[in-house]
Amino acid sequence: MSIVRWEPFAEMDSLFNRLVPAMMNRWPSRLGSSNGDTVQWAPSADISETEKEYLIRAELPAVKKEDVKVTVDDGMITIEGERKQQKEDKNEKMHRVESFYGHFTRSFSLPESVDENAIRCDSKDGVLTVHIPKVQITKQQPKQIKVD
Repeated sequence: MSIVRWEPFAEMDSLFNRLVPAMMNRWPSRLGSSNGDTVQWAPSADISETEKEYLIRAELPAVKKEDVKVTVDDGMITIEGERKQQKEDKNEKMHRVESFYGHFTRSFSLPESVDENAIRCDSKDGVLTVHIPKVQITKQQPKQIKVD
């Protein structure tokens, strides 16, 4: 029998190393100058499916629907836009700002069984819902070809 040295924090290190990169992808990153005046962020999105359609729900609080553009190209759907910062009130003193502003973009792959021409969007209560209708793909019967 060999003696194994017990490392009490080894499992914590392993867990930390696995989780932190995944969590950091959700946080906005600072781009550009050293003072970090440009922030890149992405809204949260939920994807679900019903019998008739796929749904993408993107959380876009304080984003006007005029500032959002949804495009479909080559099997990809892209949601992009901008959350504009509110003008500061001279009588208001900010103590903490946790909201992110600036340009955002999210892209998703579409399955083959969708009708790209019938995709529609609606926006309500700060949530953009993209409706992606499914199409029935008829499975063709194998066709035998005569060999000459």
